[in-house]
Amino acid sequence: MMAASLPYHEPGIVTILVQTSFLLLLNVANFVLNHGLYCGLLGQIFIGVAWGTPGAKWLSTEVEEVVIQLGYLGLLLLVYEGGLSTSLKALKANLFLSSGIAITGISLPMGLSFVLQKLSGATPLQSFASGAALCSTSLGTTFTVLRSTGLMKSRLGVVLTSAAMMDDVVGLVMVQIISNLGSSSTSISAITVVRPLLVSIAFTVCAPLVCVFVAKPVTLWLNSQRIKHPLGVLDRLLNQRGTPWIIHTSILIGCIAGSTYAGTSNLFAAYIAGASISWWDSEVSRPALETTVTETTTPAPVQDMAFESSEADNTNSHENVAQESMRLGSSGLLIFEQYYLQPLDRILKPFFFASIGFSIPISEMFHGSIVWKGIVYTTLMMIGKLLCGIWLLRISITPLLPPKCLAVVKHPKLHVAHFWGRFHEKPTVSRNSTSAHPNQSEISSPTPPSSQETATQTTRPHHSPAGAKPRSIYPASIIGCAMTARGEIGFLISSIAESKRIFSSTEANDGKSSEIFLIVTWAIMLCTVIGPLSLGLTVRRVKQLQQGVERQGRLVQQDVLGVWGVS
Repeated sequence: MMAASLPYHEPGIVTILVQTSFLLLLNVANFVLNHGLYCGLLGQIFIGVAWGTPGAKWLSTEVEEVVIQLGYLGLLLLVYEGGLSTSLKALKANLFLSSGIAITGISLPMGLSFVLQKLSGATPLQSFASGAALCSTSLGTTFTVLRSTGLMKSRLGVVLTSAAMMDDVVGLVMVQIISNLGSSSTSISAITVVRPLLVSIAFTVCAPLVCVFVAKPVTLWLNSQRIKHPLGVLDRLLNQRGTPWIIHTSILIGCIAGSTYAGTSNLFAAYIAGASISWWDSEVSRPALETTVTETTTPAPVQDMAFESSEADNTNSHENVAQESMRLGSSGLLIFEQYYLQPLDRILKPFFFASIGFSIPISEMFHGSIVWKGIVYTTLMMIGKLLCGIWLLRISITPLLPPKCLAVVKHPKLHVAHFWGRFHEKPTVSRNSTSAHPNQSEISSPTPPSSQETATQTTRPHHSPAGAKPRSIYPASIIGCAMTARGEIGFLISSIAESKRIFSSTEANDGKSSEIFLIVTWAIMLCTVIGPLSLGLTVRRVKQLQQGVERQGRLVQQDVLGVWGVS
């Protein structure tokens, strides 16, 4: 018989001290590691291991379950913030590039996972399940690192988040496949496999249609009514401080609930909700609000001129609308900062990364054969994701062409500096080369171009440009390192495969984890640790180069990321 209510009991002092130390250390570790390495999430994962079931077991199972549930709410908000920070114009312009990176990040780990057949005697089905767990990219880790490094709104951040989102959508489709493969039925239902993919495509197609044909006309109609009745009930209601929060939260919850019942990823739906609100902020005009701004506010001070100067030629009325919305406090990002950012940073996000630590069976992983097999498999899985960066590598096609074609290729309008993006630096060193791209010269230094000793390469003025070190390796390295972290989706798929006995042999394991599951866990854990750490070190190096420090007679150029670092 179920109780009518839950009796209230004051928690003991041990419970208070354990949970207090757990929450405080999660924030302290995040602050300390973020300060120098931009990877505070690693400390939170290790604290989860130490306090949870894999370590000292100071937290009860009930508390761990609550932490996992609250942490997943933090993951949803992280992905939602990523959608709010997405520039849809940049996303559209780089969609083909993001798709190429995503396909590379899926196909290579899947293919390399069949090495387990020789490494650990795995069957093709077990190798497929292992590759499915390692083909995903941790959205929580990706968005967290982008926030801490300041690359969220850059072109590189847009490409990275969209590619990671595509990988996770495929990973969540793999969850359905693995779950079905482990069922008692020997046949695979096509509906179960295809449904998540089709629903994801439907969300991708229907969301823009709803924005254009529903949200925009409704907004314009509301604006017309507010102009006709400036002091009416509708105008007063929409001017309330909490109205944008109610609208945005309703959109977020509606998308998450609809996607879950439809059978696709609620993380993907959270991203769609954030991107839709970002589109509304930048594309939908609000004349009533604009009039209020011009009459009651003064122009906001200009900030981040280093980034705004590079986009000055592309400024249009839509950006002005977004700025006016920001001043009024109705934009998605400002609403997010006012209502969600503090609990997300201090409680929900630390709980999410600590919950990852709960999933690491640390006591069973340190056996001789498991360790070296896990390290070998980890190396292969890291290579599979690091190769995603080849899409951003600088490649010159002139050595591959006959001499007759060189004159055509060397034409300024046809020269190819790298696979993607605008040509943003000249291959020669001269004082006049800074005039080839005035916006980049403004980014590089606040001094006039004529006062610079060099323009585009890190070298002395009298050195040959052939000895200059290319800088395009940094965007490729950032992409590869960021895609390496697996995280929550990887643990989810491997846990399902283990629970469905796909990783287990026909013999009983006496409650112990299977060898393949432990090898896969090694790969997920090390990739989740090494990926953010290497990314933090790379970004730290980039920031040092961007400071323009002169060392040993070499002038370090500030513009390291080129067009990829432009907001």
